[in-house]
Amino acid sequence: MRDETPEQPAPLRFGYTTGSCATATSLAAARLLLTGHADDAVEIVLPKGQRVMMRLEFCRTTADGAEAGTIKDAGDDPDVTHGALIFARVALAAAPGVRFHAGPGVGTVTRAGLTLPVGEPAINPVPRQMMTTHLEALAAEHGYAGGFDVTIGVEGGEALALKTMNPRLGIVGGLSILGTTGIVRPFSCSAYIASIHQGIDVARANGIAHIAACTGNASEDAMRAHYQLPDMALIEMGDFAGAVLKHLRRAPVARLSMCGGFGKLSKLAAGHLDLHSRHSSIDLPLLAQWAAEAGASDALQAAMRAANTSQEALKLAQADGVPLGDLVCAHALQVARDIVPPSVAVEMFAIDRQGRFVGAAR
Repeated sequence: MRDETPEQPAPLRFGYTTGSCATATSLAAARLLLTGHADDAVEIVLPKGQRVMMRLEFCRTTADGAEAGTIKDAGDDPDVTHGALIFARVALAAAPGVRFHAGPGVGTVTRAGLTLPVGEPAINPVPRQMMTTHLEALAAEHGYAGGFDVTIGVEGGEALALKTMNPRLGIVGGLSILGTTGIVRPFSCSAYIASIHQGIDVARANGIAHIAACTGNASEDAMRAHYQLPDMALIEMGDFAGAVLKHLRRAPVARLSMCGGFGKLSKLAAGHLDLHSRHSSIDLPLLAQWAAEAGASDALQAAMRAANTSQEALKLAQADGVPLGDLVCAHALQVARDIVPPSVAVEMFAIDRQGRFVGAAR
């Protein structure tokens, strides 16, 4: 009997950004106004030149214009907007150009520091350019000299936005219309990383010199209590320590506190900038080596190497009087200092699962 070949997993599907959805729906609605033809699918050109066909849920006239909608397909990416209805309402205007408005479920910018001015709908620059390019081409094709008023909405967007960083960034009332390539790459986490960068930019623009980057709720609570920092100064970095540190090279602050669970911090200390278990693991032999440099006995080192978790290794070290938490923070601090500019004062904090500090370095 021959050996069976294991079935290969199917490749992950790409999806489309909310910006692509907004472009397709605004183009379809505008075409209906200029031609009288209602599409059930529309072709758009993405920023890198790819042509894609996007299906529409509806395309119809309204009392003052036309509207079209599509269901956001994020492919195999765990995107908060996957399956949401994205729609555009378009009205013709005498003045040339394209003007954007926030419809239901799309937020409005209320704080400085983002790429859009305060008061503008949270429709990011690339989606705006995509829509403008398509609408201008449509107008030229049909000899239309006027302009367009474009309102973008997301069904249920106000509730979905509560699952994103928008409230902390000062984007109120709904989601942002995002995308730089038009395509969602599975597990690229580009939107999350962009929100980290935006959080830092908003803090800087509002005069905050000390930010705290935290891996989760417990570390955020610890930093808030320790320093009485405002929410705007708290950056929810999750597993993306590298996104914080690298952005500070372009947008430095005076002071950075980083705080995370002991296990996450031990990954950063080992040089990993993505702290997710898919991309990095806890190195128990390395923890034992650092403990040895602090005087740990051979027996303790062996027990640490055989530990089931980093928390178990930490407890073993603590019981023997070895300051493993401080050692891990010191190594993590060095990793951070090698990335950020010298002008940024950096400190590290590690917490246990109860949110108590178990290590620090500065």
